[in-house]
Amino acid sequence: MKTHHLTRLLTIYLAFALGQAAHSQTKLIDVLKDENARGSDFWIYNDINSARSEAKRTNKPLFVTFRCVPCLACKGFDAEVAKNNEQIIRLAQEKFVAVRQVEMKGVDLSQFQFDYDLNWAAMFINADGTVYARYGTQSAKGADAYNSIESLEKTMRRVLALHENYPSNKSGLKGKVGQPKPYKTALQMPGMKHRAKLAGNTARNNCVHCHNIHDAEHEQLYNSGSFSPDALWRYPLPENLGLTINPDDGLEVAKVKPNSPAAKSGIRAGDFLTHANGQILTSTADLQWVLHNLPNTSVQVTLNLSRNDRSKENKLSMISGWKKSDISWRGSLWSLKPVLATWCAPMEENRVKELELGDGVIPLEIRWINTGRAEGRAAKRAGLKKGDIIIGMENKPLKLTSQQFNMHVKLNYKVGEKLPLTLLRNGKRIRFDWPLTDSN
Repeated sequence: MKTHHLTRLLTIYLAFALGQAAHSQTKLIDVLKDENARGSDFWIYNDINSARSEAKRTNKPLFVTFRCVPCLACKGFDAEVAKNNEQIIRLAQEKFVAVRQVEMKGVDLSQFQFDYDLNWAAMFINADGTVYARYGTQSAKGADAYNSIESLEKTMRRVLALHENYPSNKSGLKGKVGQPKPYKTALQMPGMKHRAKLAGNTARNNCVHCHNIHDAEHEQLYNSGSFSPDALWRYPLPENLGLTINPDDGLEVAKVKPNSPAAKSGIRAGDFLTHANGQILTSTADLQWVLHNLPNTSVQVTLNLSRNDRSKENKLSMISGWKKSDISWRGSLWSLKPVLATWCAPMEENRVKELELGDGVIPLEIRWINTGRAEGRAAKRAGLKKGDIIIGMENKPLKLTSQQFNMHVKLNYKVGEKLPLTLLRNGKRIRFDWPLTDSN
């Protein structure tokens, strides 16, 4: 009788706990206005620990997606993965334990290491912590230039093959888990700003975004006096090797740049990459992970590939500085010093034509000066005005997008220096030396 009573109490408790969890998930969906999550109940919402327990119970691999809900970039791709594409949904529901993670607050940063500047990313792991794959690639070409439903499905099927053969293939997966971090979660990072506020309830304006992890890394490097631009060349693209990968496959070589390290090694269009420095590849992001962990000095990259069902090994010789690329798209770039604390916006094409500035000039209009920050107040005191149009920099016509302009300043100037600009104000050209200050 007592056993029956205890069983009944346990059943009631579990039902209550599950009900509370479901209520909490629904509440967070409402708070974040996460419309892509509605009607997709098979996703475990923002609870990796529960998902891991379920993966252990069912012996299924984890499929964890990381999505910054307020970001417009990747919104369509996210909707396809979360609820619209039948093939992806069927695979995720039947073959994986699927998790939709929408904030980084409690995520184990030693386990889940990926490019935190992405608007949408995924990791596939075994319940024991072994990483099978990463998926998600972004660049100045756009948020979706490398992602596709076709290549995601192929990565998922490659992961299932790895899971079926695990642990006999463990040697090829070694190194996919990053080195342990000296902290467990984002709120424990020494460089994380506004920790007390972020520790509160999650909201659209109070969320630990993925890029905040990189922001905190930058801040810690500044505080320790060890910041270097080398820290910015994260997750190099295949193009840095001379490769263009078919976005609908993730591993098929579409093009090889002439005279590049890839071309010199003998790689051809049509080859399929299988391993990089001994690690099994399932996606472009897997290749980026290997490259990310190499130094930005002269180094050798070994790529194994399949060509006409035959295996080949190619060694690529990379020269010092090989990781450098256009990082103007990265959200974490904006937190780098010096901070401009302004909104320098591109102008409409008809207005640009009216200015008659010459071919290739990209004027940027000062739409907003953030006087809530010391950097913005300093710029305003020096004479910068809303409506000013930047038409030149360093005595040359400005031919950079807003993002590239921001990147140029951060890579070439330091706090305490002045940025020489040519402005157009009320139809007149004026010289303006922008004082680059610091809020600290």
